[in-house]
Amino acid sequence: MDTHRTTSRARGGATEPGTARQGRTRTVPPSTVARLPGYLRALHALAAEGAVLTSSDELAARAGVGSAQLRKDLSYLGSYGRRGVGYDVAHLAEQVEVVLGLTTQRRVVIVGIGNLGHALANYSGFADRGFAVVGLVDADPAVVGTTVAGLVVQPFDALPGLVRATGASIGVIATPAAGAQVVCDALVEAGVAGILTFAPAALAVPPHVDVRAVDVASELQILAFHDRRRTGTWEA
Repeated sequence: MDTHRTTSRARGGATEPGTARQGRTRTVPPSTVARLPGYLRALHALAAEGAVLTSSDELAARAGVGSAQLRKDLSYLGSYGRRGVGYDVAHLAEQVEVVLGLTTQRRVVIVGIGNLGHALANYSGFADRGFAVVGLVDADPAVVGTTVAGLVVQPFDALPGLVRATGASIGVIATPAAGAQVVCDALVEAGVAGILTFAPAALAVPPHVDVRAVDVASELQILAFHDRRRTGTWEA
């Protein structure tokens, strides 16, 4: 999933939690928030290699950004590193996790348990990143009642009760495009405020709901455009 590019509606940035306790807030721009998972992934890789300190150049190279951009982004977190020393890997990873809201486990419900839904339910990366899949839902009677990744698939009309019972705050839509809006509406009505959709359809949601869209087919089409331009095959 990390390789998928996502898009979202324009929204405000995150508020860095530690500053609120000091009587002020520091808003992290949305563009910076979008890069933080890459920094966190690089920091975790460094920690796994036994690194205690890292330079802005090394961290930026691993995250695929310029060092100046990285330093600017991290300044929103109140982290400037130490001249001649660099950044403390563990401390910086903790700062990023706090800003991203990963210090508290987020519960996830997946709607649509076809091939993609199966893969998502079994994806170990959720748990590694502080997310727990707590519910699976499908409208197909042949799928309802089956067990996937240790969870029994519930019928669609059980979604509101499932969200309430599990405390799920994030919903994943892995259905065909035709039913995506109905699923989205049901998730919002149930109280879910964060939605990750794999359905190739634009979703209408209230202002308080965040939507992230992963459209693999569209990304492949964009890659096809660049490949065509690179190879010069512009004729129909």
